[in-house]
Amino acid sequence: MNRWIVYQRERFPIAGHGPLVAAFSASAVCFSSLVRGRVAVPSIDALVVAFSTSFLFFLQLRIADEFKDYEDDARFRPYRPVPRGLVTLRELAWVALSGAVVQLLLALWLAPSIVWLLAIGWVYLALMTREFFAPRWLKAHPIVYMASHMAILPLVDLYATACDWWVAGLRRPPAGLYWFLVVSYLNGIVIEIGRKTRVAVDEERGVETYSVLWGKRGAAGAWIGAVVVTALAAWQASARIGTQRAMLVLLAILVSICIGVALRFVRATASGGGKSIELMAGVWTVLMYLGLGAIPLAYRVWRAAR
Repeated sequence: MNRWIVYQRERFPIAGHGPLVAAFSASAVCFSSLVRGRVAVPSIDALVVAFSTSFLFFLQLRIADEFKDYEDDARFRPYRPVPRGLVTLRELAWVALSGAVVQLLLALWLAPSIVWLLAIGWVYLALMTREFFAPRWLKAHPIVYMASHMAILPLVDLYATACDWWVAGLRRPPAGLYWFLVVSYLNGIVIEIGRKTRVAVDEERGVETYSVLWGKRGAAGAWIGAVVVTALAAWQASARIGTQRAMLVLLAILVSICIGVALRFVRATASGGGKSIELMAGVWTVLMYLGLGAIPLAYRVWRAAR
């Protein structure tokens, strides 16, 4: 058991991923409720299934990375859990499959007819694990690699929102929901660039980062560009539920802070200087999701109860 605790601490820290997935899944359910005109506290069933399934999807994504990166990790990063023998790929495969069983059981419990939406996510995840059968080509085209891999996020989000709209009897997403899915895709890019942007002293041989690909300034600029585009999409999504004014204020504050963090990173030279961008990417994502779904619904429920 202790080695699994070590593994999660190093590769999938629950304390870090839990709040992010909670904001992601809860706001997906809440936004779906708002965009279809229902102002009420979501069912506990929907929230539990959306969170649990999303959390397991993110765990499966991490495990998929272990398989995809095994050769490079063994060559350049032998300190990681799999190369150093802490856990094996076979054990991780069983964890991923067990997670899929739990996801299936939760779907059958919530609404058996929703399973096909879950299966879409599984199929795409399987294709990602195989690098879409073009690993060398994708590795040579890092932007396409990122764009193709981030597409899993709106699929996970589609399922999370379906825990509301599908269970409510709709058989297609409510009008305006697509903006929330666009936000999920773009947020994935914000997080991806943020976690792969480092100062020179922290770069590792064999580790492909955007700061190596584009330089420090280029990576910071790309990250801010992704933040701004995501903010525009989030504002469009908020307009679908009538919260665009409040959202504009929140986004303006967050974008300003992100710009400050990026400027500080460009000037940084000490080890760990890139952590500020990675941390801010997480803070941005949590607050932006809460501002899109959970907080607006909670406020309207409170107003209606007065």
